[in-house]
Amino acid sequence: MLRRSLNHHQFAVAAALLAAAPAAFAQDAARYPERPLRLIVPFAPGGGLDITARLLGHKLTEQWGQNIVVDSRPGAATIVGTEIAAKAAADGYTILMITTTFAINPGLYPKLPYDPIRDFVPVTQLNTQPNVIVITPSAAAGTVRDLIALAKVKPGELTYASPGSGSAPHLSAELFQRMAGIRMIHVPYKGIPAAVTDVIGGRITMLFTTTISAAPHVKSGKLRALAVTSAKRHPSMPEVATVAESLPGYHAEAFQGMMVPAGTPPAIVAKLATAVANTVKLPDVVQRFNLDGAEPVGSSPKEFATFLKAEMQRWSKVIQDAAIKPEQ
Repeated sequence: MLRRSLNHHQFAVAAALLAAAPAAFAQDAARYPERPLRLIVPFAPGGGLDITARLLGHKLTEQWGQNIVVDSRPGAATIVGTEIAAKAAADGYTILMITTTFAINPGLYPKLPYDPIRDFVPVTQLNTQPNVIVITPSAAAGTVRDLIALAKVKPGELTYASPGSGSAPHLSAELFQRMAGIRMIHVPYKGIPAAVTDVIGGRITMLFTTTISAAPHVKSGKLRALAVTSAKRHPSMPEVATVAESLPGYHAEAFQGMMVPAGTPPAIVAKLATAVANTVKLPDVVQRFNLDGAEPVGSSPKEFATFLKAEMQRWSKVIQDAAIKPEQ
C-alpha cells in the first residue's frame, strides 16, 4: 500500500509539473532576453555570415537592450562551431548561424559529432542567394541550351571550377550536369578569385559563383553570364535567364539561417524567430543583403524546418550519386 501510494504521489507531482511547464515557458519568453546572447559563426571573421551576424546583432541589441556577442568558431568545414552550438545550453541564449554547408555536411561526412535534426531546432531562414553560371567569352555558348549542346558534342572536355570539393557551387554544378545529362570535368580551387581569373583567361570553361562576384566581370565583358540558379530571375541581373528556363525544375540557391540547441522552449524560439524575421525585412538590412546579391526570407521555424529537410535530402542524393568526397 505504501509503495502504491508513493507511486500515485509521484505521478501527481509529475502531472502538476507538466501542467505548469507551459506557463513557466511563457513567463520565460515574456522576459527573454534577460542577459547577453551569443551568436556562433562557424566561419572566420570577415566573411558573409560574419557580416550578417554583426548586422543582425546590432539590430537586435537596439530592440532588446541586450548585448549580442558574435563568437567566431571556424574549422573543419563549420563542424567545429556547429558542435559547440549543439552542446550549448538550450535556453535561447546561444544561437548558431548557418549556411548551405549545414545542409551539405550530413551527406558529405559519414560521421558528424552532432545530429543536424536531433540536436537543433530551426529558427528562421535569413536570406537566399543564387549563383550565376559564368563562362569564358571564347566558348561557343551564348545560352544554357548552347552550353548543354556543346557539352554533349564534347563529353568530358568542358571544365568547371569550384571553390572546393563538396562546396555549394560544386554541388550546384553537379546537379546541373546530372539533370542536363552531360559530363564535365571538375577543377577545384582554394577560393573563388583564382577560379574567376582562370575562367576569364579561358583556361577553365565555366564557373558557378555569386552574382556579386560575377557582376563586375560580366559588365566589363570579361565573363559571359548564361543563367542564374534561382527559381526566378534575380533583381540584380534581370536580363539574365534562369537555368530553369532551359532546364525545368532546376534551382540551387545558397542561404543563411539561424538554429538553436534542441530543447530550447518553443515560446522562446517563436519570439526569436518573429524578431529576426521582422529585422531581415527592415530597409537597411534588405539593402545590405542586396549588396551581397541576397534577398531576405524571414521564414517561420516550421517553414525553415521543411526547407532544411528538403535541402539535406537533395544534396545528400547529389553527393551519393556523384561519389563526392570531402577535401582532406
